[in-house]
Amino acid sequence: MKVHLINPSALSFGVGVITPRWLFVLAAATPESYGDPIITDETLDPWNPNTVSAGDVVGIGIHTGNALQGYEIGKMARARGAYVVFGGIHATLYPEEAATLGAAHAVVKGDGDMVWATVLADCVRQAPQPLYDGGKVEGSEFKPARWSLVPRDKYMWASVQTVRGCPKHCSFCSVWRTDGQRPRQRTVDAVVEEIVELRRLGFRFIALADDNFYPVTLDDLAKAARRQDKGRLEELTAMRAERFELMDRLAALPEDMVFFTQITMEAAEDPQFLDAMNRAHIRGALVGVEAVTAEGLKDVYKDFNLSGEHLVDRLRAFRHHGVHVLASFIFGLPSDRPETFDLTAQLAERSGVTFAQFLMLTPFPGTVDFAAWEKNMESDPTRIAGIPITRHWLIPQAQQPKVYVPHPLMSPDDIRAGTQAVWDRFYNWRNIWARSTCVTSLKSRLAFMLISKLYRQMYANTGIATDSARVNRSAAWARMIAKPCQRLFAAPPMPELQVPGV
Repeated sequence: MKVHLINPSALSFGVGVITPRWLFVLAAATPESYGDPIITDETLDPWNPNTVSAGDVVGIGIHTGNALQGYEIGKMARARGAYVVFGGIHATLYPEEAATLGAAHAVVKGDGDMVWATVLADCVRQAPQPLYDGGKVEGSEFKPARWSLVPRDKYMWASVQTVRGCPKHCSFCSVWRTDGQRPRQRTVDAVVEEIVELRRLGFRFIALADDNFYPVTLDDLAKAARRQDKGRLEELTAMRAERFELMDRLAALPEDMVFFTQITMEAAEDPQFLDAMNRAHIRGALVGVEAVTAEGLKDVYKDFNLSGEHLVDRLRAFRHHGVHVLASFIFGLPSDRPETFDLTAQLAERSGVTFAQFLMLTPFPGTVDFAAWEKNMESDPTRIAGIPITRHWLIPQAQQPKVYVPHPLMSPDDIRAGTQAVWDRFYNWRNIWARSTCVTSLKSRLAFMLISKLYRQMYANTGIATDSARVNRSAAWARMIAKPCQRLFAAPPMPELQVPGV
């Protein structure tokens, strides 16, 4: 019996930006007696069904965006006589769908770190259970990824997780529902040991793939103090102290290392935390801005963010402390107006963010937005390719709409065209060159421009284009740019590197 782990994707670029961590975590969770898992990441190359034989186990991880591709793989694998097991966020939300449409023998809900070995043992006994509940594994039990199996020349960034769960409740996000609102932090030693292993292999750029790297805000501490909740205050203080301990340990790693993470805007009001990030070589962070107006922030339940000039000041605070921002914006909110696109583009330019992404509001399962939209659509018979619009991820890729939620003032074409225009404006050559001053040498500035164009091709054109021909052209351009970009991120291995502080 062979174990296969597959990350589905309808588009392959030959090179990946960040390692899909779950593949290598489940590889580590696979008992040695089954041999090395065969890993396929379709963002690199398409899966070859001929690698699967009867009696093998095929594990497929899916989120909503790649569920349809995953189901096709599941049906092919089952037809070849393999045991098919689905996991991931989407399978957690829709286990019955994975069974009926993906031909799954078994579905794993929640975390797979601990339950995966049981699933394999049951398949060996030819008695897989239809459903396994992996629950929410505590931070001390997270499996470190098995990085010895990673193809080093295929990824720009590696990924390490330090915490799961997010205490926020943003309406467009499912993380706080699937991973929980209680942050589960890994031990500092486990995180640092995994990072050292990656640097030994030659990875110096590492994404701290957390739901929220800043799980305890100054406001959280103040509220607990005002309530005189001693137990809660001690808990939050200890969690914050662990974050600083981790960053102190990261600061002791080789100077050439660069980390990137995901964080909420509130960190901008915590200069002590931002300074610690800078010392820890955390040079960049994805910050969910979402909207530039107070009305837009209310739309997404994110009123802990600021708007207008206050927002500009907050974003500049990150840069002031040496942390570059990848700002994320959403278009198509009920309060958006035609002028919102230009206002957003202006703010992104004035606030000094290094990168930005501009998304169209999409109701994803597990979110508050999706629940409201699904309820509103109960009387709407709209179907595409025979599929209800409320199951949009099952519509064939070429026929999927780009905008799903009706807007009071703008048509779907208005929203799509406006979003594309902002991408085009932010990533035109002149603006990229102006932002490239974040690095010093001419070589680095040229590299910055190349990477910016790659980011736009991979995340804008392939997602917003309305026809398959343009998507394919964009994917071809991305494949062409991706390989030289990967070389820019490569570093000589450091096999003798020791774990600091041990």
